[in-house]
Parts: sequence; structure tokens; C-alpha cells
Amino acid sequence: MKELLKYLKKYKLESILGPLFKLLEASFELLVPLVMAKVIDVGIKNQDTSYILRMGGLLVLLGLIGLACSITAQYFAAKAAAGFGTSLRNDLFKHINSLSYQEIDTMGTATLITRMTSDVNQVQSGVNMFLRLFLRSPFVVFGAMIMAFTINARAAMVFVVTIPVLTLVVFGIMILSMPLYKKVQKQLDQVLLTARENLLGVRVIRAFNRQEDEVRRFEKENSLFVEFQVFVGKISSLMNPLTYVIINLGIIVLIVTGAGRVEQGALSQGQVVALVNYMSQILIELVKLANLIITISKSFACANRISTVFKQKPGIVETSHALIKEEPKSEKVVFDHMNFVYSGSKAPALSDISFQVKTGETIGIIGGTGSGKTTLVNLIPRFYDVTEGSVRLSGRDVREYPLGQLREMVGMVPQKSVLFKGSLRENMQWGKKDATDEEIFKALEIAQAKDFVEEKGQGLDFIIQAGGKNLSGGQRQRLTIARALVKNPQILIMDDSASALDFATDARLRKAIKEGTEDMTVFIVSQRASTIKNAEQIIVLDDGKMVGCGPHKELLQSCEVYREICLSQLSEKEVQ
Repeated sequence: MKELLKYLKKYKLESILGPLFKLLEASFELLVPLVMAKVIDVGIKNQDTSYILRMGGLLVLLGLIGLACSITAQYFAAKAAAGFGTSLRNDLFKHINSLSYQEIDTMGTATLITRMTSDVNQVQSGVNMFLRLFLRSPFVVFGAMIMAFTINARAAMVFVVTIPVLTLVVFGIMILSMPLYKKVQKQLDQVLLTARENLLGVRVIRAFNRQEDEVRRFEKENSLFVEFQVFVGKISSLMNPLTYVIINLGIIVLIVTGAGRVEQGALSQGQVVALVNYMSQILIELVKLANLIITISKSFACANRISTVFKQKPGIVETSHALIKEEPKSEKVVFDHMNFVYSGSKAPALSDISFQVKTGETIGIIGGTGSGKTTLVNLIPRFYDVTEGSVRLSGRDVREYPLGQLREMVGMVPQKSVLFKGSLRENMQWGKKDATDEEIFKALEIAQAKDFVEEKGQGLDFIIQAGGKNLSGGQRQRLTIARALVKNPQILIMDDSASALDFATDARLRKAIKEGTEDMTVFIVSQRASTIKNAEQIIVLDDGKMVGCGPHKELLQSCEVYREICLSQLSEKEVQ
């Protein structure tokens, strides 16, 4: 929690004024029982109506001043808490975006979403409650006890016994509940993960008629979440009854003691009423304090979870922000005895990979499922860092480049076609912010997307729904290819990004890329032998190892894995 307090620095004034106005409100509230005692002992006893009216007016004035102070305090506390939450959420989002694929894979998307939403909201509520009550409640409790002593020290001894017992109950329950709230939030992650998986995979679930199974799985996770919540709720719910019992016992003792003192003439009726009012004030404030402690307990648990994300340092760090000068005469891409191991994995995903690529070449990458094809191309734009060896672009290690410069050189078309809500033009300008309509249409033409865009009738103003839901799979793939082509990168990586295209469109696409992009080095990852057959070099991967490298005809003779893949997909005539 301490690490997160820096977000209140911009709101120092509000963080001070909020509690101060609450103290002012509490001060006026502590005067009310004394005024009431005067009304009883002087006004009612002497039947002095004018005195009662004056004191009544004073009570109204104290109430209005207290209300004004309360509203002012609420405003400053809410402003500070809202600003705190906004700054925290912005920084958390920025930090998450700085993490590499490796850290995001480890932590999980559902967990990060929970941190950004539920956890930040809980901490924000905790800050708001803390600023409003952390001074007021203790001030009223101890202030009421002091005021009781000014009335009658002997009768006030009831307060001395009652308050420590109440404090023991409140803090004991807090100590028990804090670790349990962490467990509740952790289970909430599981509920959100299950819900997210179901919503993303709803078509698959229905295709296999697994709705009832998934409902049962969700109910199981949700029931566990409810079970944890009910358990911690039962412990927390003990607070109010216990505090009420203790306070009411204190009031009974106070009334019995006060009655005896009244008979002896040591106390007046008004003073006994004032003492009971102070005891009631203590009850109200301790209930507020108990609720505050519960909220703070939740907030601390959530704050620790948020701090865990902040403590997760990016695995990929820029070593230099200065632009790197490329070596023009060197090979465009070089993998030099490269090994890569995923975090937490014992076996390497890629082992001893070495090959060179010249400018303008087309490189095909093929292999079985899980052979490391996507991992290989993800190392070029440095989405992951190599474990051993190196990956070089234009003669320089990719780790020497500033990330901005490196990723400007590379156009990436991922396996999953991701488009964003907005116009087609806005989506295409992700690659190049100032791209003209002419540049965009040229990229669309190369990506075989121009025809269907024109058929939509709205041109570049066509609105794409979130995730491209109003487009087919093949249309989404062609648009993501066009988006990468708009910025005219030095290296284009197509990671199985034509799988939804028919063979004729796929062939036209590859031909258009070859003819329409000068000196662009192209990496094509594919399961189709026909897609990479005409590449200058073909990299064949098998279980993380490079078992072949060369042109198609050469590999047919020298690489058994490649020959098996080709013969399983193509006829003898097509293979040749």
C-alpha cells in the first residue's frame, strides 16, 4: 500500500482539508450532548421556554454547520480518491503495456483485468473512506470519553472499561478477516477467467454441445467464490452485534450508576442523558470504524495485489534510446546459434537455430504443431528475448535497437486477426498515422482486400465493429495484412495469417506481395506446403530444432520431415 500512496501527492491539499473538515464536524457534534443537558437541567427544570428556544436554535445552528463541514469534507475526500484511482489506473495500464509477452503469459489476462478494474476500485473506495473517517471516528470516541470525564469522573469510568474491550473486538476481527479477503479476490480471478474463456469460446462450446458442462464448471468456481465470501462475511458480521452488545451493556451500567448518583445529588438528569448520548456516539463511531476497517482490509489486500503487478519488471528493457545506424552491406536477418526457453519451462522451445536471410528474400517456415514456428518469428521484433546466441537485423543485435525503431522496421501479421472498433481508415493508420488514402488503397490492393472494401460501399469510412465481428475470417486476415503493409516495413512477418483464405486468393496475395514491395524481406509461417513452396529459403522445424534449411527442391531430397509434409498435402506432380 505504501508504494501506492505516491498517487495522493497531487492531492495533498484535498487529503488534508477532507479530514480537517471532518474534525470540525465532529467537534460540533461533541457539543450537542452538553447543549441537551442544559436544555434539560435549566430550560425544562425551570420551565423557561425562551431558554429552550435559544438552545434549540443553537442545536439547529450546530447541525447546519456540521452539515456544511460534512459536505465539504466529502467533496475533498471524493476528489482526492477519484484522482488517486485515475492516476493509479493510468500508471497500471502503462506498466502492463511495458511488460513483455513472457510476463503477460505468466500472470494471465484475467488476473490483469481484475487488477485494473475490481482491485483499483476497491482501493479507491478505501482511500475515500479513510480520508473521511480515519481521524473523525477515533476523535469522536476519545473526545466523547474526555467530555464524559468533564461531566463526572466516576461515571465516566464505564467508558474506560468499554472502549478497550470494543477496540480488542474490532481489531481482532480485522486481523482474522484480512488474509481471508486475499483468498476471496484470488478466487474472483478464477471466476473471471472461467467467464472469459466461455465468452471467447462460445461458438466452440455450442458446436460440441457443452453448455451444461460449462455451466456446471462456472457454478463450481462461483460457488467456491460465494463460499469464501460467506465465510469471511460471517466473521466480519460478528463485529456489529458484538459492538452493540458491549455498548448496550455499557449504557445499562451507565444508567444504573447515573441513577444512583442522581439520587445522591452528585449528577443531574441532564448530565446522565449527556453521558448516554456520548456512549451512543461512541457506538455509532465504532460501527463506522468497524466498517472502515473492513473496507481498509479489503483495500490492503487489493493494494498488495496491484503492487505485485508493479513489482513485475519488464523482461525486455531498452538498452539505448538513440537510433541505431544499420549496416547496409550485411545480411538482413541472422539467427546465430540461438536458443530460447520459456519462463518456467525446463525444455527449450528452440535449440541451436542458425540461418541467414538477405534483403528482399522470402523465407518460408514450416513444421508440425508446437514445433516453434511462431516463437521463432516473435524473436525478430523482440517480443521475447533469446536465452542464448543472438538475432541480428542489418548487422546489429536486436537488443541494441530502441524498441520503437525495431518495431518500425518490422510489420507483424499475427495468427489471430485483431481489428479495433472504428473506421477502416483508422484501423489502417495503426501502421502509419499519417498514411494517405492512396497508400491505404495500395496496401488493400496488395492484400487482396480492395474488392470487398469497395463492395461495402462506404470505402475507408466503413465502420468495423470491435474485434472485426462484422467481417468474415478471410476478410479480417486480409485487412490485418494490409495494415502491416501500409507502413511499408523492411521486414514483413506473416504468422499463418492466410489460413482462412482459399488457395487462389492465397496465391494472388503472395504474388502481389512479391511484385508490389521492393526490397521487403518476407517471413511466411504456414502449415501449407503450397504457401511456402516458392520461397527462396524454407526453414523446417521439428520439436524446436531446425531439421532443414534451403529451397524447395533441395529440401525434398535432403529433409525427410519436409518431404513427408509435402507428400501429405500435395500430389506427386504438385510436389515437383
